Amino acid sequence: MDTTIADDADLNTAEKLGAHLHGPMSVRLWLRMLSCTMVVEKRLRRRFIEQFDTTLPRFDVLAALDRQDAGISMGELSQLLLVSNGNVTAIVRQLQSDGLVDVDAAKHDRRSLIVTMTARGRASFADMAAAHHLWLGRMFGGVPEDVLEQLFALLAKVKSSIAQENAR
Repeated sequence: MDTTIADDADLNTAEKLGAHLHGPMSVRLWLRMLSCTMVVEKRLRRRFIEQFDTTLPRFDVLAALDRQDAGISMGELSQLLLVSNGNVTAIVRQLQSDGLVDVDAAKHDRRSLIVTMTARGRASFADMAAAHHLWLGRMFGGVPEDVLEQLFALLAKVKSSIAQENAR
């Protein structure tokens, strides 16, 4: 079941808010990016629950671990995902109890914990990642590939501008 109407309502609410502000283009751009992100995230969250009985944050942790063959410390994982240590710890403990990750003391510092994906975790993540790619492909499927590439390049400039502002 797709809740396009509800998603479109969220999109329209954010865009109407921007229209009422009659603010500069930067405000309108921010509201457009936010509304698109909210719709995509809401759909992904719902689909992960419906199809895999899991959450988007659990998927995010597994995705980060998938890129770290040797594992990663809890602190590094927290920094990578831009969430608190407590949030990462809770998610990792759930994944560990499901047999998707292992948590062991670091060899160089017994106080530090290293998280790695199990074979079961890798297989589970591969299924979820394939579905994730399919879902995103469908959501962006109405946009020509060359336009997606242009948007990607333009958003890199936006990201760079945001980073430069933070350095000031």
